[in-house]
Amino acid sequence: MIATLLFVAFLGMMFLGVPIGAALGLAGATAIAVANAETPWFGLLAVPQNFYAGLGKYPLLAIPMFVLVGSIFDRSGVALRLVNFAVSIVGRGPGMLPLVAIAVAMFLGGISGSGPATAAAVGGVMIAAMARAGYPAAYSASVVAGAAATDILIPPSVAFIVYSVLVPGASVPALFAAGMFPGILAGIALIVPAVWLARRHKMGGAEADMPRPPFWRSLREAAWGLAAPVVILGGMRAGWFTPTEAAVVAVFYGLFVGMCIHRTIRVRDLFTILREAGELSAVILVVVSLAGIFAFSLSTLGVIDPITRTIVQSGLSEQGVLGVLIVMLLIAGMFLDGISIFLIFVPLLMPIMQHYQWDVVWFGVVLTLTVAIGQFTPPMAVNLMVSSKIAGVRMEQTTRWVVWLVLAMTLAMLLVVVFPQIALWLPLRLGY
Repeated sequence: MIATLLFVAFLGMMFLGVPIGAALGLAGATAIAVANAETPWFGLLAVPQNFYAGLGKYPLLAIPMFVLVGSIFDRSGVALRLVNFAVSIVGRGPGMLPLVAIAVAMFLGGISGSGPATAAAVGGVMIAAMARAGYPAAYSASVVAGAAATDILIPPSVAFIVYSVLVPGASVPALFAAGMFPGILAGIALIVPAVWLARRHKMGGAEADMPRPPFWRSLREAAWGLAAPVVILGGMRAGWFTPTEAAVVAVFYGLFVGMCIHRTIRVRDLFTILREAGELSAVILVVVSLAGIFAFSLSTLGVIDPITRTIVQSGLSEQGVLGVLIVMLLIAGMFLDGISIFLIFVPLLMPIMQHYQWDVVWFGVVLTLTVAIGQFTPPMAVNLMVSSKIAGVRMEQTTRWVVWLVLAMTLAMLLVVVFPQIALWLPLRLGY
């Protein structure tokens, strides 16, 4: 009865347009009140306690910092310099600009770890360049949205930080290392259909006539951007700072590059940058804290155990259960953002992980891959919303192109499912 009320209240508020965070918190509080109808204050004193408990976790300090890093590098001009450097390497020709867009987005993933931020930074440069070369706007928006989805896999990643907070035993350094090769694999998987589609439909006819940037000059201009992941990830590996401290280092590095080297960020721009980062960080952290109330309801009202028993005793094999979970998460990814998926489903999935003794780091990578696919799968695709807005097209116009990219990344995810060492080899090698 209480479990039914919890989920009916949550889904009902979602359909009524209540924001995801508020729906999680209100549904959890309602279930607590009904379950404790005979106690003083209906047991609602647990609500503020769990609101704070959901927020008071040290790794979450990294989230506003990495969001701020994304805003800083978006305005610093690093993306344009990286694009010129990549073009100087691969040259001009049909399909080369989509390849460059994906490669640059993957590289920026090693700086900000935010898909929408990268979609904005890369889309602002590449969509206009691809339009001048003769690529359709809908195709360009699809490529940028898919490319930006790799960013939550390539460290540093906000998604991995949230997962590490929710799952005991999943350390942030181990998750960062585990996401590296699957992130690269996902990027390669996107490049293949992007280049194939461009050449099959004879897109980018004017690209071959566009000038190729000189290599050494492009390298010199892009050097500071190229050094950013080395500073961030190398510092963590060397033990100079923790992942949370690395986010702060990345902020000051980005400000130094933007204000002193490239001089594209002025003092008066800082207020806008800080405001944008503060607003986005507040949304993420409020959702995280409200989800703490929902998770408390799940654990204390006896909701999780019946669901776990139903799945485990369904007669499906271990592989069948994993397949059902992946399909369920892919469908959820079409309608919910990644952070919300983690907060809603991870508490439900943890007992299943423990029952089948799945490696929590490997499962975190698989879960993040499904979320990445959802970031550019209509109808609700945050990356695709950003890139479509920049390209000036409706999201439904991208469907004929984006479906190929979704299939390609899904294949990459299945490879990680079948061959877990793609994710686990590097953490083991580094001793995590």
